[in-house]
Amino acid sequence: MPKRKTLTPDTLWIELETTMVDWKKADPDKLVQWYCQMMLVRRFEEKLLELDKLGLIHGPAHASIGQEVGAVGAMSVLTKDDSMNGTHRAHHQVLLKLITAVTPDGFDPLNDDFTDEMNDTVYRFMAEIMGLEPGFCGGRGGSMHMRYAEAGVMGTSAIVGGNPPHAAGYALADKVLGRDRVSVAFFGDGATQNGASYEAINIAGAHKLPAIFFIENNMMGVSTRLEEVTREVRLSSRGAMLGVPSIRVDGMDIVAVNLAMQEARKIIREEGGPVVIEAIVFRHYHQSSDKLGSDLGYRTKEEEAEWWAKDGVLRTESRLREMGLLDDAKFARIEELVSGSVQSAADLVTETKPGSNALQIPDRLWPDPKTVDRGILGDLSELQDCAFLDHADLAGMETEKVKLVTAASEVIVDAMRRDPTIIIYGEDVHKMSGGVSGMTKGVISEFPDRILPMPIAENGFTGVALGAALNGLRPVAEIMFGDFCFTAADQIAHGAGKARHMFGGDFPVPVVLRVRISPHTGYGSQHSCDPSALFDLFPGWRIFSPTNAFDYIGMMNAALRCNDPVAIIEHTGLYQKSHEVPKGRRDFCIPFGKAHITRQGAACTVLATSTMVEASVKAANETGIDAEVIDVRNTDYHGVDWDTIGASIAKTGRVMIAEETAGSMALAGRWAGEIQERFFDLLDYEVLRVTGGLAAPTVSRVLNTAAIASKSDVAEMMTRLTETA
Repeated sequence: MPKRKTLTPDTLWIELETTMVDWKKADPDKLVQWYCQMMLVRRFEEKLLELDKLGLIHGPAHASIGQEVGAVGAMSVLTKDDSMNGTHRAHHQVLLKLITAVTPDGFDPLNDDFTDEMNDTVYRFMAEIMGLEPGFCGGRGGSMHMRYAEAGVMGTSAIVGGNPPHAAGYALADKVLGRDRVSVAFFGDGATQNGASYEAINIAGAHKLPAIFFIENNMMGVSTRLEEVTREVRLSSRGAMLGVPSIRVDGMDIVAVNLAMQEARKIIREEGGPVVIEAIVFRHYHQSSDKLGSDLGYRTKEEEAEWWAKDGVLRTESRLREMGLLDDAKFARIEELVSGSVQSAADLVTETKPGSNALQIPDRLWPDPKTVDRGILGDLSELQDCAFLDHADLAGMETEKVKLVTAASEVIVDAMRRDPTIIIYGEDVHKMSGGVSGMTKGVISEFPDRILPMPIAENGFTGVALGAALNGLRPVAEIMFGDFCFTAADQIAHGAGKARHMFGGDFPVPVVLRVRISPHTGYGSQHSCDPSALFDLFPGWRIFSPTNAFDYIGMMNAALRCNDPVAIIEHTGLYQKSHEVPKGRRDFCIPFGKAHITRQGAACTVLATSTMVEASVKAANETGIDAEVIDVRNTDYHGVDWDTIGASIAKTGRVMIAEETAGSMALAGRWAGEIQERFFDLLDYEVLRVTGGLAAPTVSRVLNTAAIASKSDVAEMMTRLTETA
């Protein structure tokens, strides 16, 4: 018989329970304050549901009624400087973080009135949920997307599981920058079945990040019970099995949650973190309305009545009466205080329709429709003091020939010497003398504490990059193969691609993603795509495509100074190619939005990217066609240099676009449409496109070659374009 040994976690995994003894040990003034806070949240959300029924909230209003106590207990140990985020149901956490940030020290709800700043906070949060201009994000975020960094609300996410990686990123920034803070991600039971949450907890554990992952386990998705989708319903197990200390607690017990959070901060202080807290809670209403689950058939009235009897607000009220801390008059005082503030906010966001008792939203509170596209990207003013160079500037300068891969390592090291907020991470970047391609060689030797290994979890660590960028770092994350961007597509698209605009537009999001593409190497269909078109779908990204060492230096420096997300698409086929660069200089920038004419000509214009730039120049030289070849360089919507392109088309009258990647992944379709709209009167011929085929490259050498565009394809199309000239 084989020996059997029961295994248990090597870390703390406990369930914390309290008794009346623990309640009596708690600070009575704080107990009263906490009760006031939970009542503020409840009355606020009840008012929201009223406004929603009147049709005054456009979009969802995911109420957290029943979950207030867990949020109050969590906030009870956070400071204004601590960071937090939440998911689509986060009114309670956000309102409490906002209100505690402006509550005066020693505030006594039994004797003090809300200050103007406290009332204004309630008003502005209500306005935001209703999509109004006075809201914290100008109405852009609404109920599910909230950011107000001044109070530590770093940005909620409507994507289930989307926010835990960001909180790990906030914590990473705090650790690297030496700040004594914690970051908290609030998410529900549904998100614990999501890979991004697992990835975030794992990354935070591996790097001992000061983060708390606060799971609100209400045992129910929209209508799906937890036991229907997982066998292990003790969700704190997710942390314990990753070696992360984990605490399970009754989320309806304010003292228990406070003690659990105190324990979490103690663990972080002594061990570095992170900690998982699982709070058992219950939302009394349906997903986004005042309907009951029993109205829709997925709960029973008996179950709902049982949970109302356990309601945390009512339990707190009962305990405070039993302890003699509050009586009817004092409860009435708190009711008047919080309801008055909530009603005042509602009065400010509504008015009575003329000749009617019905309410409407005053026109003056709506955002100006003309601002709908404002704030997608910054204005690049942060680059105004940069030293800009371009290829023409090399004439007369002392130069040296450098391989692109060498330039990449050198420019990153040089930038890290200047800027202590730059960190590098990715898969295998810290080993093998520079990672899988040698790009981090200098970083490993000079900044070993600022280069971090990441698990094979692109969505997780891309989200960590976004969170770190939102909290003071300039992360450079490597995506080993371009196809893996689709694994990280949630954070690329919904996260970094939308964050600035969604939250109001006026803050930096300095994420840099280095994306390696290798369509020619025989790695097959899942390792061979160019994902530029993915980034281009989301106008919150800037995209660089360097073709030589000079461009790489200038583009990386510009990216590392830019306050927008930047993707740098690196073709591995260019890594070993050498190019002239200024001798001893790795500090110059190349301007965003400026193409480079690599070959002057008059017969036709070729817009090329990546390896197709050199292929197009060679095709022109070998065919004898006097083509003007333009290296587009910036391939995002905002960065295409239409001035240079238009001037070339005015000269040639004919234009073609050359990309190596599969036709379905090409940018050429959008560019061709833009050319037609902008320069139709200058065209003497239809816009032609060279791309790869329909299929992704495969392992077979001949099929791999056939799948991607080549010099001969360019030459053939160039001949067709000019043969009738």
